[in-house]
Amino acid sequence: MTLRTTSYRLGYTLLLLATLTGCGHGDSSEASAPDAAAQARQQAQAATKKVDDARQELEQIPPPAKSRYMTIHTKESWNNPFLVVSGTNVTLRVISPDQTHSAALPSAMLKPAKARQQELELRLSDLTDALSALPEEDWPYGRVIAVEEDPAETRANRRQVRQNVESTMQVLNNLGVVIYEWPTNGLPR
Repeated sequence: MTLRTTSYRLGYTLLLLATLTGCGHGDSSEASAPDAAAQARQQAQAATKKVDDARQELEQIPPPAKSRYMTIHTKESWNNPFLVVSGTNVTLRVISPDQTHSAALPSAMLKPAKARQQELELRLSDLTDALSALPEEDWPYGRVIAVEEDPAETRANRRQVRQNVESTMQVLNNLGVVIYEWPTNGLPR
């Protein structure tokens, strides 16, 4: 690179900076535009780091085995996390394993599945944190989650529900979680 080219680029860069900052003579809203852009970049980087961290947590869970979950045909039999997506939020259903280990009494007798079930209503933005916080024991079929459109939603809200399902699937794909679409009639596709 020649000295002339370097001088030209330096001059152009200084001119560009002077234009962006307004040489100190512009109003403060012009000067805050680069700050807003920098803040937006920082927020995007923080969101990306959050997803990367959650993905690393979820990678501790083994990949799913189709032979373990493809034979399940009722919601009550599904033991992995289950999402019901509505027009306004996402409901996460988790069935925790019974922690009682007794040879004398089978664990199902001590604590039935309904007693170990939890349902959490979440904003879509909180789904990443919620899934990465689940222990490996809550994923007996591996890293697969059932997703269903809320059957209680009205026909008028179906478009919004479908948009939320697509956003949910994008989040799950970013996290490396396999999606098992569950239809509203109770039988998997």
